[in-house]
Amino acid sequence: MAIKNVAIKTKPDAAQRVQSGGGVEIYLKRIFALMFGAVAVTALAAWATMATPLWTILFTANGLSVVYYILLFGGLALSIWAQVRAFSFKPSTGAMMLFIYSILMGIVMTPLLLIAVTGNPYTILWAFGIAAVMFACMALFGYKTVKDLSFMGIFLFMGMIGLILVGLASFIWPEMLGGTFGTIVCFIGILIFALFTAYDMQNLKRAYAVLGDGTQKNQLAVLGALHLYISFVAMFQYLLSLLNRN
Repeated sequence: MAIKNVAIKTKPDAAQRVQSGGGVEIYLKRIFALMFGAVAVTALAAWATMATPLWTILFTANGLSVVYYILLFGGLALSIWAQVRAFSFKPSTGAMMLFIYSILMGIVMTPLLLIAVTGNPYTILWAFGIAAVMFACMALFGYKTVKDLSFMGIFLFMGMIGLILVGLASFIWPEMLGGTFGTIVCFIGILIFALFTAYDMQNLKRAYAVLGDGTQKNQLAVLGALHLYISFVAMFQYLLSLLNRN
């Protein structure tokens, strides 16, 4: 989800301090270390679920089980709560919640990964590689561009809500994501979260120049890692769905 509570307008001199100061590099390294650590935890959780009988609890004879939906919506609730309360938690507590969320994501991604494994396992590598390249390019663009990207916030948020509503509707009418409509949804999802990556990176860079308290910057680093993690994982999921449309 987009960073709304730290999308702070900075003055030109603040932006210059971000570009020249050495502290921002440490701050960004902390963000990416947390983010990629969470991605690794997600991968391990998904592998552990598929490699053991744990995956069976996610399914029933008629489809996905109640346990799956509890984990799915529990993870969504946890991510929203963590973002709302980000500046109330200690950074260590926020990081712990990030990794709990990443474990839940690894488990709920298992059905999609099983489809890929039984169809064409190489699509997992393709989806991950493409998502990584797109993420890197958009993050660099968001960090380097001098163009104000704040105007995109409302459109990206509305697009994300639309994707969530489509996802919820697909639980009731699974056939709606078949055919051309499902393909269009995948492309839109990839585009929205790629743009979210650039948008969040610019907000994180600007916020660093405004926040003077070290604790707040550490809290913001955890929040930023969560937002970037969500964007990366969402791009990966939509790409993997797109590559396994058949």
